[in-house]
Amino acid sequence: PGRPSIAAPPPLPSSPAPPLRGISPVAARPISSLRSSSPPHAVPDPLLSLPPMDPQEVPDLLPPRPPERDFAGTPCVPVYVMLPLGVVNGNGEVVDADVLVGQLRVLKAAGVDGVMVDCWWGNVEAHRPQEYNWTGYKRLFHMIRELRLKLQVVMSFHECGGNVGDDVSIPLPHWVTEIGRSNPDIYFTDRAGRRNTECLSWGIDKERVLQGRTAVEVYFDYMRSFRVEFDEYFEDGIISEIEIGLGACGELRYPSYPAKHGWKYPGIGEFQCYDRYLQKSLRRAAEARGHTIWARAPDNAGHYNSEPNLTGFFCDGGDYDSYYGRFFLNWHSQVLVDHADRVLMLARLAFEGSNIAVKVSGVHWWYKTASHAAELTAGFYNPCNRDGYAPIAAVLKKHGAALNFTCVELRTMDQHEVFPEAFADPEGLVWQVKQFSIYKYRLFRVLTYIYMPL
Repeated sequence: PGRPSIAAPPPLPSSPAPPLRGISPVAARPISSLRSSSPPHAVPDPLLSLPPMDPQEVPDLLPPRPPERDFAGTPCVPVYVMLPLGVVNGNGEVVDADVLVGQLRVLKAAGVDGVMVDCWWGNVEAHRPQEYNWTGYKRLFHMIRELRLKLQVVMSFHECGGNVGDDVSIPLPHWVTEIGRSNPDIYFTDRAGRRNTECLSWGIDKERVLQGRTAVEVYFDYMRSFRVEFDEYFEDGIISEIEIGLGACGELRYPSYPAKHGWKYPGIGEFQCYDRYLQKSLRRAAEARGHTIWARAPDNAGHYNSEPNLTGFFCDGGDYDSYYGRFFLNWHSQVLVDHADRVLMLARLAFEGSNIAVKVSGVHWWYKTASHAAELTAGFYNPCNRDGYAPIAAVLKKHGAALNFTCVELRTMDQHEVFPEAFADPEGLVWQVKQFSIYKYRLFRVLTYIYMPL
């Protein structure tokens, strides 16, 4: 099944609104007019040579869309449907292309504006550095353009498999995993030394450990190749937005709650900063503060499925709020912000003039406790006495990136009925994030995945 992504930014009130109640599962998406046709030199796809649908079957019901991201006050909200994660396989082929064309026609007839597609790093640059196979995506994008649909494309620099909704397995590029065999510190690592191969550690952002390139150089080369390869789709306005993957599950966060390492909801997760590159960064930060003894992650932060009140670090009055705890959490969250800053700077260079976005995970469990432990391990320094999302909103604003936020469709009451022990408050979290991202920076948008057959 695919994962539809529907977009709808809320109106911008003059003063902060109370926590949202009964939010419908919609998500905001920028889009320009659908009234664009394929260039005359386009080569017809045999699958699209089927008898065209009668114009009456595909009515042009929707008026032209403004290019801005704010759709408050407009008569319509753009709707994008997320295609299956494995729509293009590792051999560069569109899976079940003939069936897909029929499904895309149905979406077009339903008035959908476009589709969202993951471009998997593990498929495109699979075998050797800087050898990119865009063949499958070329055919897929051609099919979509011929049906006068738009595209939102995700630069997916993580592996697929193991997360909610992952129905295929797409590892990181083979040449990267080969490097990882001899140097496993390129991956995020937990306290027990377990490596998380879902994405690369942010500790190698500036380390030339990927056959002479740094991680951010690898990401930039990939994005630049995509921009050059699909130039006509940008120029024609077919590609309306690029979402930049910045971490686990394509989200800006540490992989702090991996199911493959035994995590279960509502566990607090674990810090993932034990690879030697992040440890080196931590040592430098501690030395700069004149406290070399602080060059360590906390040893009393529990395990993946711990409750915060049963740990010395996250409990009320715990070490998270000590001088050392504040130092560590500041460093930990700044690594996340710095990673976003570096990659988005290069994304803006690669996709100059195009809309870009970042997905941020809504870690809403344990929000009603003082420490907000699950957020802290994920990289959001957001205890009850600090706003941990303002620095993230600021760096996205700096690079003109929209913030796609998850969990907006969740209701606190529902969470309490199912998992009262989780002390979850998704509505409170959404309300908090909105304060900076909407009222100050106008960045916030809703990202909701609804599972449905295509």
